[in-house]
Amino acid sequence: MPRITDIEQLESLYGKAGAPSLRKVADRMTPLYREWIMASKFCVLSTVGPQGTDGSPRGDDGPVVLELDERTLAMPDWRGNNRLDSLRNIVQDGRISLMFMVPGSNNVVRVNGQAILTDDAELRARFEKKGRQPATVIVITIGEIYTQCARALMRAGTWSGTDESAGLPTVGEILAEMTSGEEGGAPYDDAWRARGQDHVVAFHLFLGDFFFMGLGGWSTFMAYEWITGPDAVVPSLMPIALRGTA
Repeated sequence: MPRITDIEQLESLYGKAGAPSLRKVADRMTPLYREWIMASKFCVLSTVGPQGTDGSPRGDDGPVVLELDERTLAMPDWRGNNRLDSLRNIVQDGRISLMFMVPGSNNVVRVNGQAILTDDAELRARFEKKGRQPATVIVITIGEIYTQCARALMRAGTWSGTDESAGLPTVGEILAEMTSGEEGGAPYDDAWRARGQDHVVAFHLFLGDFFFMGLGGWSTFMAYEWITGPDAVVPSLMPIALRGTA
């Protein structure tokens, strides 16, 4: 297939960017961008390093980032599986992008900038929850902030309220496939459910559609369990009726 290698050729296929798409860009937190980002509990974190690129979902039970000043954001890194893909990239290459989402809004807000990783004690303490602190904090210097139009989420029907997760393989099943049955399977899925039982708070959502990361789907007006587990403060939302795995 033909490969496009020239920027002029690329731009000739699309035309010029519209004025609004350029004029909406800010280099700091404005009052309205601040309001939008502080409403977001979920974002996609993108990094790049010598080994390649990485995209990582990040979520919290409040704003997913903390504003240190109008040009600086901080994101806690709660302990997880210790792969450290994003963190390894940041240590070696500070380029970073964030895509913030809010349930029900078809728009997203994007932040591009530079990041460092720190284990500063005072900063870690600002994120303390129930006696626990993040191992490290990602500190992001904002290069640009701008909104992304709603077309992609509208086309995908992201907030349509339909559950399309029926029949998806569990993480245990995928792990068993990748290890020829040496790991994963039903015991793995059962263990994840058991790990969360000591930290379960049942609640109901009556506010419309909400994204539950554990199953990668969307649902409406369902009862959920908030599963945090002993090694991950960042929870997965699991519908009680479906019992998916994180």
